[in-house]
Amino acid sequence: EVQLVESGGGLVQPGGSLRLSCAASGFAFSESEMSWVRQVPGKGLEWVSTISSRYITSYDDSLKGRFTISRDNDKNTLYLQLNSLKTEDTAMYHCEAGSKYMRGPRGQGTQVTVSS
Repeated sequence: EVQLVESGGGLVQPGGSLRLSCAASGFAFSESEMSWVRQVPGKGLEWVSTISSRYITSYDDSLKGRFTISRDNDKNTLYLQLNSLKTEDTAMYHCEAGSKYMRGPRGQGTQVTVSS
């Protein structure tokens, strides 16, 4: 059974940072493309970033330079470093097994709230 469990979200002030984690199990993590997506209530899922099995990364253009995706295949864990956070980054962040165009299973998410 595929399991994706996110953690690391919270309340942070504008300009602050957070590091999200996603613990994966039940599939060949090291061979899989992995992504982060986010969702604001009332809006659809927004793709954030993807990292390939060979550590090639891609980002939504509006987020490039502030967010960094990474992975640790020894720990079956995906990460997203969020820097220079803005109020508009407030969302539920989910990790997904897959890429921007090949979507797969998604975790329950971790809430990020950016507010002063």
